[in-house]
Amino acid sequence: MSDTPAFLDSGRPPVPDLVVPRAVLPFFLPRRPVRGRLVRLGTLADALLTRHDNHPAVTRLVGQALALVAGLSTALKFRGSFSLQAKGDGPISMLLADCTDAGELRGHALVRSSKLDALLARDPQPSTAALLGGGFLAFTVDPGGEQNRHQGIVAIEGDSLAEMALHYFDTSEQLRCQVQLACEQTAAGWRAAALILEKVAGAGGIDPALNEAAQEDSWHTATTLAATATERELLDDELPADRLLYRLFHTEGVAADRARALSFGCRCSRARLASILEGFPPDDLDHMTVDNDIVMTCEFCNYDFRFPRQDVHGQSSRPGSSR
Repeated sequence: MSDTPAFLDSGRPPVPDLVVPRAVLPFFLPRRPVRGRLVRLGTLADALLTRHDNHPAVTRLVGQALALVAGLSTALKFRGSFSLQAKGDGPISMLLADCTDAGELRGHALVRSSKLDALLARDPQPSTAALLGGGFLAFTVDPGGEQNRHQGIVAIEGDSLAEMALHYFDTSEQLRCQVQLACEQTAAGWRAAALILEKVAGAGGIDPALNEAAQEDSWHTATTLAATATERELLDDELPADRLLYRLFHTEGVAADRARALSFGCRCSRARLASILEGFPPDDLDHMTVDNDIVMTCEFCNYDFRFPRQDVHGQSSRPGSSR
């Protein structure tokens, strides 16, 4: 236990201080209406996903969500955090992943254990659709503070998370995209990756000689080439990202942009949780106390913060106020 008072202790819990410098590699096809991002979380995937003891089917989906959010967030100009949230009536009641503009990444899933056990008994390798069930998918940009959030919500449609994301783009953003997601436990630990292509609208930045039919043909060629990427290639630590892009798109003259870093991004702290506790009345704090301690668990990093009850005073009623 730290000797620093809880409300002053802003230090992180003992979680990995991990940064992957070239986790996201943006790229484009010169003179073609195509740009994209190749996301490879590397050791960061294992550090994030092993914080929770989930079934591999759940871990795999969280890893895909982390890679997807990392890829989408780095395509935006924003301050704050960009998040994916899926809520359903299936075994996974909520799937959440978010990434800040600085590349701080985190995610977790809430599981209904009895429903998951029943599903796995019927299907040992359930689809994402079976894990989530019916519900909604939301993407949110949260600038923080008192600024308004920007959110898009659609019903969950599709068998995989990639298909669900594409349904969102088709219905809410009217964007032409292709999304490939991969997450598996390898000999080196869990790995997660994403390959995202986006069709550039209009003729800006591409060959002005390309008419609409030629642009469509270029897009078809790019997505066909991207689809040849195997899961093994996407997750292979020994295959450099720029080498994989060349392998896929060298006939189109692929060019890489500046790579982006990702880091272990849980933003919990004793100070933040202590300020939350101080907002509760003493009676509520007493009900939270077990063996003289109040325990608050961060859902993202799965770390238990312990606060001695005598150190948390709570929000007492002011004289004359009604309870």
